[in-house]
Amino acid sequence: KNSVKAMEKELVTCSLQGKEKAALKRSQIFQIPAGKDLETKVIVICQDWSNGEFSQFEFVFWFDCKQISLPEKRYSLKDLLLEFFVKPQEGSKEIFEYILQNPAKVLLVLDGFEGLQDHENLPRCSATQPEKDLCSIKELLSGLTQKKILNGCTLLLTARPKDKVNQYVSKVDKTIEIVGFSPQQRELYITKYFEGLPYCDNALKLIKECEYLFSHCYSPVMCRFVCFLCETILQMGDKCLPSTLTTVFLKFVQQKIIPLQPDVTAMQNQESLATLARIAWYLGEKHQSAMKSDFLPSKEVKEFALKHGFFLPFAFPRHSGSGEEEFGSTFSDFVIQNFLGALHLTLAEEIKDKSLTKYLSFPSKKKKPYSWLDLVPRLLAGLLFLQDDPYFCSLSNKDVKQSVKKQKRLLKYIRRLQIDELCPERLLELLHCIYETQSNYLLQHVALRLKTDLSFLGVVLTPPDVHVLHSILKRSGKEFSLDLRNSSIDMQGLKDFVGLKNVASFRASLSDTVRLWKSLEQTKDYELLRASTEKFVLDPFKAKTMKDISDLSDLVEMQEKMINCVQDASGCSSYEIPAIKKLRKLEFALGPVCGLQGFLKLVEILAAFPSLQHLDLDALSENGIGDEGAKSLSEVFQNLPSLETLNLSQNKITDVGAEKLATALPSLSSLKTLSLYNNSICDFGAENLAKVLPVMASLRVLDVQYNKITGVGAQQLTDSLRKCPHIKTLVMWNPTIPYGVLEHLQQLDSRISV
Repeated sequence: KNSVKAMEKELVTCSLQGKEKAALKRSQIFQIPAGKDLETKVIVICQDWSNGEFSQFEFVFWFDCKQISLPEKRYSLKDLLLEFFVKPQEGSKEIFEYILQNPAKVLLVLDGFEGLQDHENLPRCSATQPEKDLCSIKELLSGLTQKKILNGCTLLLTARPKDKVNQYVSKVDKTIEIVGFSPQQRELYITKYFEGLPYCDNALKLIKECEYLFSHCYSPVMCRFVCFLCETILQMGDKCLPSTLTTVFLKFVQQKIIPLQPDVTAMQNQESLATLARIAWYLGEKHQSAMKSDFLPSKEVKEFALKHGFFLPFAFPRHSGSGEEEFGSTFSDFVIQNFLGALHLTLAEEIKDKSLTKYLSFPSKKKKPYSWLDLVPRLLAGLLFLQDDPYFCSLSNKDVKQSVKKQKRLLKYIRRLQIDELCPERLLELLHCIYETQSNYLLQHVALRLKTDLSFLGVVLTPPDVHVLHSILKRSGKEFSLDLRNSSIDMQGLKDFVGLKNVASFRASLSDTVRLWKSLEQTKDYELLRASTEKFVLDPFKAKTMKDISDLSDLVEMQEKMINCVQDASGCSSYEIPAIKKLRKLEFALGPVCGLQGFLKLVEILAAFPSLQHLDLDALSENGIGDEGAKSLSEVFQNLPSLETLNLSQNKITDVGAEKLATALPSLSSLKTLSLYNNSICDFGAENLAKVLPVMASLRVLDVQYNKITGVGAQQLTDSLRKCPHIKTLVMWNPTIPYGVLEHLQQLDSRISV
């Protein structure tokens, strides 16, 4: 049972990666096109709704999942909607009844959905009256997804990363990915943050010079942290930022706990911080970040956490008609909880060095990370290599011997890792951990053990991922081949990779590659333009969407312009983009909806691939190019001198299409295998094929099985086969050929396969 569930989740995840991406405006969020995985920049749903957009909703409720996720808390739907989010002064009963009767007019926004994550699936909602009975938040959510509660309402779930949604909800109407700040937006945010301050220009320059931290500014939360830290450093007169994420948070926390009052000692702050770190880890293990106020051990710890911004207070929903309001606290930010959790693992004496490795998340197999706090491994690795840092020492009054032991354990563990066997996600996590240590030994150790063929196909590469991977590749003496397709890599990251001398070849999404080349052409960087065209790999290429065909057309259309640019720079008299010239295998799998339309567009550019040897139109979903597609293809056969394999199986081709193909087939001078399996070809089509077989000297295999050929057509093909000593196999079992006839023909010629 569990394996079936796991398989279902895996299939859902894979299908999300395979869908076509497109840009999206906020006003389009609730429009549901078929089968698209969409990107957007910003979502401000509640604000837009209050300004008159999304008029299909009369009620919008927003919930911070970490504040409602405590397992001991139970709510009715009415409590959740009308006590926690909004408290109408009168008419609560009537409003709630209206909501129940008009669920289609209700939007529920569950923000920070990973706050509800645990190791189990959602429990089934067993309440007899789920709208009125008290339930846990997970039971209420289960009722919503199972359509037992508010059937017809709209749920908007936000989570980081998006795959965490799939652990609870196996089917969603739309997946929207917030891609973060572009480099230009990062600069704008930083400029706005320091606007009006005397060191505004210096701040932007300082942050951009620290490329690793600037890459982290793609995340708005991290951008705010970096700006705060930069502001503090400039106020103190310093001129450089920390070089790693760990040292950023270390300095951030250290600035927070500098005693502001003479009666508060550094030791008191250290003890309060250690308590917060322990709480952060304890809650993290339970996949929580919120707690009731009485969970904190003392009033001093609570005041310390609130005063320095580690905690934010909030009020729990009251049950209808109940008395006092109950308050709780939550960590002010997910990354703060991560850092404090890592600090606990570093300093806590009860965490022994031998058990340390289970908290790291890069085993060779695709196991779930031990902790919900997914930044802990890299921050832990960074802290273990800061034993002598004065900021680190200021956070604790404990002996560092235990931390030294843990550092040695980490070193030993990494040395034993089979780095070349790690899946891409785990490899990236390891690289981040190593980068945070800033250990030259470890950085070189990993760089020398990377496999030369690195694939990040379908793995999202954030700007920090790109920076870390780039810095380690640069250290290695090996030559690398990179697959960056469907990785959402930004143009600057792609430019950085292709500019590395030891990156010998790369694959990337065609649209990203074309965009990069256009940018290089505009900036007249002809040297990198030529180098990147020579490194780019296209073979084999599989077209699965109309966008794939459109991107391939753009690539071909650019070739003339690219040739002129590169010729001017190099002085060459002739030049072609090698990837276009060397494409040998092209698969076409658009399916029946766009099959013919996409194929007609593909045919227009086939002549651009002089080395094409294998053209495969056999797809599970059946492209259905029909006679029109076959006719269009036959007209360009003379431009495909290298074609050896042509697979037109399952494409609804009839005698009309077969006749057009047969007329032009002799011009395919290199064709060895022709498959027309499972079409609708009858005897007339077989007759036309039979006529041209003797002149197709290169042909070795012909497959016409599962068509509508009768004994007449089979006899014509057999007669032609006698004149074709070069053909080795003719596969022609058809349900319309009497078995005795086919058996007799096979006895006449053993090359006939049934």
